[in-house]
Amino acid sequence: MGDYNEREYKISINPRILELLGPSLYTNIYYVLAELIANAYDANAHNVYVIQTGDKIIVEDDGRGMSYKDGDIDIYLDVAVETRTTSDDVFVEGTERKRMGRKGIGKLAALSISDRVLVMTRKDGEESGFVLSRHVGDDNRLEALADEDILFEIVEGNGTSIVMANPQYELHKTTTAIKNNLLKIFPLVGPDFRVHVITDHGKFSVDSFDKEIIKGLGALLILGEEFLHLVDNFDRDFDGESKAEELLDVRDSESRPLRLKTKSGEEGDYDLVIKGWIGAYRTTRDRKKDANDFPDNFISLLSNGKLGEYNILPTVGQNKLQEVYVVGQLHVDLFEETELPDMALSNRQGYKTDDPRYKEVISFVRSGLLPTIVDMRNTWGELNKYEKNKVKEEQKKKDEDELLKKVEEYKDTTSRRATQKIESELGDRTPKGIKTIIENEMNEFMPMLGLKKKVDDQKKRILISQTKKDKTLADIVYKMLSFNNVPDEDIIYTNCDNEECRVPNMMNIFEYLRKFFVDSVSDKKMFVIYVTSDDMAKAWGAVTEVGAGWITQSDHDIFNIHSHVPQAPLNVAAEWQTSQKDGDDIIMNSVEFDKFVVKIMDICMNLGYKTKAKDANKDELNRYVTVA
Repeated sequence: MGDYNEREYKISINPRILELLGPSLYTNIYYVLAELIANAYDANAHNVYVIQTGDKIIVEDDGRGMSYKDGDIDIYLDVAVETRTTSDDVFVEGTERKRMGRKGIGKLAALSISDRVLVMTRKDGEESGFVLSRHVGDDNRLEALADEDILFEIVEGNGTSIVMANPQYELHKTTTAIKNNLLKIFPLVGPDFRVHVITDHGKFSVDSFDKEIIKGLGALLILGEEFLHLVDNFDRDFDGESKAEELLDVRDSESRPLRLKTKSGEEGDYDLVIKGWIGAYRTTRDRKKDANDFPDNFISLLSNGKLGEYNILPTVGQNKLQEVYVVGQLHVDLFEETELPDMALSNRQGYKTDDPRYKEVISFVRSGLLPTIVDMRNTWGELNKYEKNKVKEEQKKKDEDELLKKVEEYKDTTSRRATQKIESELGDRTPKGIKTIIENEMNEFMPMLGLKKKVDDQKKRILISQTKKDKTLADIVYKMLSFNNVPDEDIIYTNCDNEECRVPNMMNIFEYLRKFFVDSVSDKKMFVIYVTSDDMAKAWGAVTEVGAGWITQSDHDIFNIHSHVPQAPLNVAAEWQTSQKDGDDIIMNSVEFDKFVVKIMDICMNLGYKTKAKDANKDELNRYVTVA
């Protein structure tokens, strides 16, 4: 084994850099664990043990270990030296595993959560150990561990143990939370590479991608045959419905040709291959229970199985409501191509955004993948709403039929009783007396119509009448209604991103609107907000809604797009609000801005909703429009 006093451990980095870089290199304990687990993977380990006990966190693996006499430890302590320089370095020696490490700084990850890290290693019976610290003397020498202090928790053969003493952070208390966070940041587990977690609260092993994530999806898009196994855990809802087939989309890997410069400056042709999966949750309820958990809606980028950027959604997203349901992991191994420039940031929490590889992936996700999965989630929402509405509509129809029946009974009973009383009491009564008799009879039997309020309460209350080309302004109207406590179930808005407001899937829009405008014994009128424009005047559906609103004498208000002049039968005698549209931007002058706020508040107050203060409404509207 050798006398540890004869061994010298020197780290090849300025001690001052360790002090400055150590605490701030990584922002989350799971990023640290991912780096240490990746090191174990590159050491050809088959098992990694993450152990939290007492005042320490340990990451121990059964990899090949390191030898002092063979120079392995000298290489380990040579910080920030690139570990992959040629094509011969791509794979872990003797395996088909692609190396994850490249920069040579992942070994410092543990210093982000502990200022005293014990590194112990064993190879072919030879044991070595030293203390990696943020505070190193000017001679760069590290404290050596005595032979009797080199202790492994589990591994008996070759391997390495990293002990983080008095860590600044700790793992979650529940095994489920630990497992979910590990899988989000290090999904490359399987029968050949297992992660075992041991805490005071229990122990478990992670040897397959978390099935629960896939089981919780309502829509799934797969890129590449190596991810086809995920289909086994995808529960496609609404079997029997024709549109249910649209909830699963299996494709080949996306391949895009790129001409890139190598590290040596030479140009070459490469295939940018994107594989993986992207899905949409059925619901976000009960997700991210702890503030320290990683977000559940994310699109991660991985290369050679290692996380490079946890979430590109803020970059590719358009702040649509449905994006909160999106989750995915995309693998792009060209990001780690050895002969190309290194594009990963030093802490493995992002990539250089000006690299053409990164730009190409972002473009593909933004223009292709994300809109597709959002549309698929909308389809799921429509199908789900249709199933729920079938039951609700049946009950509403039953209530309407019962009310109609009671109306007929009421009319029959009151007219019959009134006739009888008139016959027996008419005498020399005046017409005024006859009227009193009829009114008294109607009042006596009025409770027979007790279902009316229930029927009224089930009706939609606001229709946003518009055409798809005016969706930008209509969206703002919808958002401001929501801001003033109008629930989605009270709104009909056919182009809304929220399926609750849209016409139920597989239901004809005109049949649906007729339920509210015509085929109802309820006298509760729907309020209509017309978003008018030159495009709306040419849209048959929107014009039909104007006609229906006029026939039923529904109250309404107008939000107009500049250059169009609203016409009768709309109430053009009243003042309307006008906005200008420049592409996707909505512009208002200060008067029209104030008018917009006042109209929204008046609509909500008149319908009985509790509105926010005017200043709060102005602040909210300012988020969506430009005031010129």
